[in-house]
This record gives sequence, structure tokens and C-alpha cells, in this order.
Amino acid sequence: MSTVIESLERAQLRRVPRFQAGDRVRVHFQVVEGTRRRTQVFEGVVIKRQGHGVRETFTVRKQSFGVGVERTFPVHSPKIEKIEVAARGDVRRAKLYYLRDRVGKSARVRERRYIGPEEIVEPGLLHDPVAQLEAEAAASEGAVDAEGETAQDVVAVEAPETEAVEQEPTAEETPAVEAEAPAEPAPGDPDAEQA
Repeated sequence: MSTVIESLERAQLRRVPRFQAGDRVRVHFQVVEGTRRRTQVFEGVVIKRQGHGVRETFTVRKQSFGVGVERTFPVHSPKIEKIEVAARGDVRRAKLYYLRDRVGKSARVRERRYIGPEEIVEPGLLHDPVAQLEAEAAASEGAVDAEGETAQDVVAVEAPETEAVEQEPTAEETPAVEAEAPAEPAPGDPDAEQA
């Protein structure tokens, strides 16, 4: 596959908790009804997980008023707000299609006893392109070559040593500088809270 396509798909991956077939999950997803949006929760047992990357999907099955209901979700869909793992199942199969034929208590999945501390996964993108660019910029600023010189030292040495005439900023350049700095910090901005 093309590296361009792979990089675009990698940017769309979201953080999701680890879960597998047999786990009981709660999927919070957005439903659009006319002009309104609301969050709906679908709780059930994961009966399969298939695919990989952006195209990965999982199917959740639940009993609703005595009728089995299955719903398939894309793992990395932007409509999914969050996935909660309610319980870990103790199964030996990757596809639990046999649950479709079972009724009542036999349709339940045995719960795994102790699985260790649960990791907490914040919803959001797996690879944040803005944070990744900032990290690369910080790494390139502090990068030191074999001779102990940073990239800025090399540029300063290689620049011609003629006297540069300082120019007054024109009227067109001044508003651009002011437009870059926000008047007030955005709410919830971690950089603004530190200052």
C-alpha cells in the first residue's frame, strides 16, 4: 500500500481500550435524529472482532426483550464517543457465533476471575498530528551531531557574515504577528493552564 495512504489512515486511528471476543462492553455512540444529536449506549458481549487498521470492526450482541440484537461498529469511527469494558470474558474462541443458538443462561459468557489492573484509555486520536509535529520540532532543535553542534549553530556559522540592514516591519506584517497570538487562552488548553 502507498505510504501516503498509510499515513492518512494512521492519522485517523483512535485510542481504544484493549478488548476481545467474550468481553462485555458498553459502546457510547452518537445518534442523529433530524437536527438533534444524542448519545446512545449499546451494552453486550463482543462476538467477533475483524479487520485491522482503520477498517477494523467489532460486533456486539445483546438480548433485548427476549430477542437477540447484534450491532457492528467500526472500531475507529468518529461517531463512537467511548468504549468501556464492563467485564472480561473467559472464552477460547475468536468468533462466538455459537451464542446465536443459545437461549437464557446458556447464552452467557463466563467472566474471567482476576485480570490485573485495568488500563484507562482516554478517548481521542491515537496519533495526534499537531503533537507529533511539535515533538519533531523539539527534537530537531535539541539534536546534537557528532561534533557537538546543534542545527542552529551550524546555520549561524554557514550564514554569510555581511551586515544585514534591519528593516522596519511593514503594515502588512504587523497584523499577521498579532493574529498569531490569541487574545485569551482557550478553555481546557493545557499550555494556558501552566502559564
